[in-house]
Order: sequence, then C-alpha cells, then structure tokens
Amino acid sequence: MKDVRDLARRRRVPFRGVNRRPRLALEGAAATPEEAAAVVAAIEQFLRDTAPRPVPAEPAPDPWLRAARLEAVGRDPGAPW
Repeated sequence: MKDVRDLARRRRVPFRGVNRRPRLALEGAAATPEEAAAVVAAIEQFLRDTAPRPVPAEPAPDPWLRAARLEAVGRDPGAPW
C-alpha cells in the first residue's frame, strides 16, 4: 500500500525535466581548494565528453506529400478544421 501512496504523491509534484547542469561539489575531502576544483573540473569534462549527442531535428515535411494526404481524405487544404 505504501507504493501506491508514493506514486500518488509523486503525481502531484510537477515534472521539472532533466537537470542538464548538475551542481557538483567535493565535500568531506582532505584536498586543498585547488585540488578540489581540479577534481570537479575533471568530472565536468568527463560528463561533457560522455554526454549523448543531441537528436537532429526532423526534416520539414514534404509539401507534395501533405497535399497528397489531404487529397486522399477529401479535405480542401485551405479549409479550416
């Protein structure tokens, strides 16, 4: 029953999407501030290098194909919905 309540609670929280820029911090280390900054910079570089490539935009639809589809269903292209 607890799982159902958790699911219901999660649905009330708005979806904010994926955090594309995580905030990194080195805590509890015995490193100097310069060493900590170097480690965080290396991690950030690794995340940039291994990130998935952006999906290319879909090509614009062919206007001839659109006209053929509209003609196939008997709809005037200039008519409102």
